[in-house]
Amino acid sequence: MFKVAFTIGSMPATVWKGYLSFGLVSFPIRLFAAARPEPVRFHLLHRKDRSRVKEVMFCAAENKPLNRAEIVKGYEYEKNRYVIIEPEELEKIAPPTATVMEILQFVRMEEIDPIFLQTSYYVAPEGSVGKPYSLLLEAMKETKYDALAKVTMHGREHIVILRPGEHGIVLHTMYFVDELHRDKEVPVPSTSKFAKKEVDLAKKLIETLATRFKPEQFHDEYKENVEELIKKKRKGQKVVPIRQPKTAPVTDLMQALQQSLAQTHAGKSTASTRTSSKKASRKRAASVA
Repeated sequence: MFKVAFTIGSMPATVWKGYLSFGLVSFPIRLFAAARPEPVRFHLLHRKDRSRVKEVMFCAAENKPLNRAEIVKGYEYEKNRYVIIEPEELEKIAPPTATVMEILQFVRMEEIDPIFLQTSYYVAPEGSVGKPYSLLLEAMKETKYDALAKVTMHGREHIVILRPGEHGIVLHTMYFVDELHRDKEVPVPSTSKFAKKEVDLAKKLIETLATRFKPEQFHDEYKENVEELIKKKRKGQKVVPIRQPKTAPVTDLMQALQQSLAQTHAGKSTASTRTSSKKASRKRAASVA
């Protein structure tokens, strides 16, 4: 029997809460962010005295700063002409999806182009309604179907996909078709023709680099460099620029592919030798112990 792994007390801030509707079955849920970028964050300072700089809302017509209470939202329907929209007016026209996330269809995830995927959230059951949540999750796992639904949050309506995750249901907001910039997609040049040897070498290079996805292998090198820069500046040390690779357009495609394969094989051999050496060292250490 599948058990939901969520505990409400350990959750971060709720992004949205309401009901998830599945046919005539509905139950309360919460959404919270599944991921967020973690850059090094800087504050804006006055260069002269290093004091914090504050953002000020300023009225250009009266040449004076404004309080938050004096600010309203306006839509520009003509040049310099606006219609004012109050928060309570937006609440009045919110669609039913503001409080109920209704499942509309079930689809296969492999049919969805990843370009549609936007932001990820965890879906958690509210209170003691684990059974319908678990039932939906188990049914999606067994049928290998994911759910398409609609929800209104963050000032707009989203089409979303819900799928089984490692411990529960994961939700991804999606772009609508008219939000995709398909016209900016770069077409393949019609003059591109390849020799069979070139295609075979390119396929070999792909197969040589092919592996299982291990996200823990990757990290933000730029963030690490910024953190190292901060550390050095605090100590008054000199900052040494990082050498950037020199690249140029390929003139001999076959030669470039052959060299790439050779470098990849050499790199794998070196890595294999290091792994074997580490294993041998561990065995020697174990035998001595």
